Amino acid sequence: MQVIKEFNFVDELALNQHQRILRPATRAIVTKGQNILLLHTERYRDYSLPGGGVDHGESLQQALIRELTEETGAREIDNITPYGLIREFRANYKQADQLIEMLSYCFTCTIDDEFDQQNLEDYEIANGMTVHWVDINKAIAYNKQTMAESDKKGISIVRETFLLEHIAANLLNPSCG
Repeated sequence: MQVIKEFNFVDELALNQHQRILRPATRAIVTKGQNILLLHTERYRDYSLPGGGVDHGESLQQALIRELTEETGAREIDNITPYGLIREFRANYKQADQLIEMLSYCFTCTIDDEFDQQNLEDYEIANGMTVHWVDINKAIAYNKQTMAESDKKGISIVRETFLLEHIAANLLNPSCG
């Protein structure tokens, strides 16, 4: 899958000397016109694509389907197509001599119009995670406002906002990209 962006959230010394822990994840891009299926997290005041970590022995497609189903209640997930890869280097706050190399494999797909109930993990519930169809430009503006004003934001908002802008320019409005 083609790398569309690389983010480095650690200093050069850590990048070159620390042990790397690989963390693969998937992200689902589901659109309807200018609307995109997103998760809003109240704790961090942000919008993000549905997705998450790939479990041991799981293919990327299996992980995408599992995460999209759990987080949104989506049904009949079809037409899964590779979109691009985001690579991030992050500090491992649990072990100072390690860094995490996060690989977010992004896929477009289609879903049924009806949803089942979400099956969120405890921390997702505690963070106030809800699913919404959102105009992509409003989601971008919301995330940018959070980035500018909030001390609660996580570093994932940088990746998510970049992805939303990339999707808006290259998938929803390809003549503008």
